[in-house]
Amino acid sequence: MNKIIFLVLGLFFCPAIIFSQNPATLLNDSTASKKEYVQATFKTSRIVIGPSIESPAAGDLLFTVSHHFGKISNGAYEFFGLTTSTIRLGLDYGITKRLSAGIGLSTFQKNLDGCIKYKILSQSTGVNIMPVTVSYFGEIDGTMLKWEHPERQNYFYSRISYANLLLIARKFSRTFSLQLSPSFIHYNLVERKIDQNNVFAIGAGGRLKITKRTSVNIEYHYLLPGQTAKDFNNSLSAGIDIETGGHVFQLFFTNSQPLFNRGFIAETKGNLGKGDISFGFNINRIFTL
Repeated sequence: MNKIIFLVLGLFFCPAIIFSQNPATLLNDSTASKKEYVQATFKTSRIVIGPSIESPAAGDLLFTVSHHFGKISNGAYEFFGLTTSTIRLGLDYGITKRLSAGIGLSTFQKNLDGCIKYKILSQSTGVNIMPVTVSYFGEIDGTMLKWEHPERQNYFYSRISYANLLLIARKFSRTFSLQLSPSFIHYNLVERKIDQNNVFAIGAGGRLKITKRTSVNIEYHYLLPGQTAKDFNNSLSAGIDIETGGHVFQLFFTNSQPLFNRGFIAETKGNLGKGDISFGFNINRIFTL
């Protein structure tokens, strides 16, 4: 695993471009004396189910409908998962060209979440080259399920958890982008003494553009060793992005049911070896206010 991590880091920061296309041509920049920012590293604010470095432009509102069906391994009795579902509705607003904020509501655990995303660095060509785009993503969420621990007082903060991700992405060519997502999850309250209040993970995701309006995306979140890694599985998702003008449709398969970051990073129960795979989709629509 360490060798894989070092290899991916090398792809990001190696000064020699491993593709034949010069990065200055990403934006049709014919001169190296002008600074140009790289655009459209990913198609929307999610790679598959996890956040990408992309955000709505200042003054734009992104409305996202996310839908996961049940596990295909449930078999024909449940129509291979089509009779069960998990849904999340989300709104993200571009406050400035660097800062956005969002809220979401999920049927899974009756979860409410709020997030911010701030772009720290932007990949650029020409003078003062910046090889990567770096964004911070922070999310706070809480479950509204009925309290299941009558022996404990039901404090509001007991239901709260936090997700913090550092998103580091590079667009290598017009067709290929890659992102690393070191992640830190904190639970205010855990069920057992052996459970972790602090969970660390590292995510990686990529996009391969296959036509002008479609791309293949894949995303993986690896839980660092600990009790959480023993109890849950790593999250793997893969799918296709389809742009239709005003909408971006994302069709994918995943072993994760939760649709918020704490859930799919640290609480994925689907076992790929047992066929615990679900079909899902995101519908993304931008409104300019």
